[in-house]
Amino acid sequence: MTTTLLIVEDDQVMRKTLSEVFAKRGFKVFSFDRGLKATEFVKVNKVDIALLDLRLPDVSGLAVLKGIHEFDESIMVIVVTAYPEVKTAISALKAGAYDYINKPFELDEMKLVVDKAIEAKKLRSEVEVLRHQKSDDYSCSNMVSGPAFDEIMGLVTSIAKTPRTSVLIRGETGTGKEVIAKAIHCMSERSGAPFIKINCSAIPENLLEAELFGYEKGAFTDAKQSKHGLFELADGGTIFLDEIGDMDLRLQPKLLQILEQMSFRRLGGVRDIKVDVRVVSATNRDLEAMVMEKKFREDLYYRLKIMVINLPPLKERSEDIMPLAQYFIGLNNLSLGKNIKGLSPESRELLFSYSWPGNVRELKNVIERAVILAPSEVITPDLLPREVIDGITAHATASDERVENISIEEMEKIHILRIIKSVKGNKSQASKILGISRQHLRKKLNKYSV
Repeated sequence: MTTTLLIVEDDQVMRKTLSEVFAKRGFKVFSFDRGLKATEFVKVNKVDIALLDLRLPDVSGLAVLKGIHEFDESIMVIVVTAYPEVKTAISALKAGAYDYINKPFELDEMKLVVDKAIEAKKLRSEVEVLRHQKSDDYSCSNMVSGPAFDEIMGLVTSIAKTPRTSVLIRGETGTGKEVIAKAIHCMSERSGAPFIKINCSAIPENLLEAELFGYEKGAFTDAKQSKHGLFELADGGTIFLDEIGDMDLRLQPKLLQILEQMSFRRLGGVRDIKVDVRVVSATNRDLEAMVMEKKFREDLYYRLKIMVINLPPLKERSEDIMPLAQYFIGLNNLSLGKNIKGLSPESRELLFSYSWPGNVRELKNVIERAVILAPSEVITPDLLPREVIDGITAHATASDERVENISIEEMEKIHILRIIKSVKGNKSQASKILGISRQHLRKKLNKYSV
């Protein structure tokens, strides 16, 4: 991304020389010979670095420094001073200047100071981004899925190749919407830039706008200084808006503007800020119904859903249960210093028979609990929660009112048939899910005349 450099210098020769030198280095350069003009420019334009002469014809450099930081404290100001004014330069550092350089100076010396300021600004931004990023057990390199998830991951791969296409992810709570959003980010050219998540339902309506778009000093009573919003922090990367259906109607036009123009204004701001972000949103609500009820903007809805990913609940993709369970066992082995090898056949049966109302998140919690409690290398049924243990009875009762008359052998047949059907007859996959060999599975199928 191009760095914007502001030069405030009344010496015409020096101003022109510095402008030409940094323009050739790829900077976007703006220069002024008066401090007040520079201050007004900052109010309506984004600036990264400022070279500020402390002696100006109309106002002191310290006053300009203060005026610049009142509107954007992230600007890295390098003051330029003559040797007798070193004390003034130190005052400037105390007032928030990044560094100072004495006149006369070598151009290479100035280049070095500016380069250091750019690195420092980048580091500050990264630190601020990390404050908003929540650590997660899933990373871009350890995505895990079973056969039912492969089609979704194919769609994710295609979306990741697009530069900025917005994506709407729909699914029940706990189905892994954030994991998919991160996968899109990590597989894209934006992977080196920030991925920032915000839950639209977790922040009060009156604070959400300030979080997303930032604010200027004095925008409201407690705005003691300017603050970057999450869209600025995500510049070049991806912003994930979870629970988008809970966003207040009054805020939706501003989000629409970003999607259409890639620009916005901070609260209390007068200048448009340009950003380059991919917006990925997620919801477990029926946005179409909300549009019909005038609870969600129709134009925003269609702008968000250029690409849609529907995540089925875990109960509809039972073949993913064992790969996920084994993955969570591995994660907990690392974090807890355990050496759990896997689940007993009885435990596998219970996991398959349970309906998983909490989806993948619930499975993750169940496995973590079992690993913590496990005295040996195998997770046995007694280590599972009561609702999971009782799940097989509940499942069977729902499907057959005369379950008390079904033998264990008949129950086994029903389960094997269900697994075979879920993997579309693939015996290798079925044997892995059931925790038995292909030969053993073949004997069972022959036994039940399948």
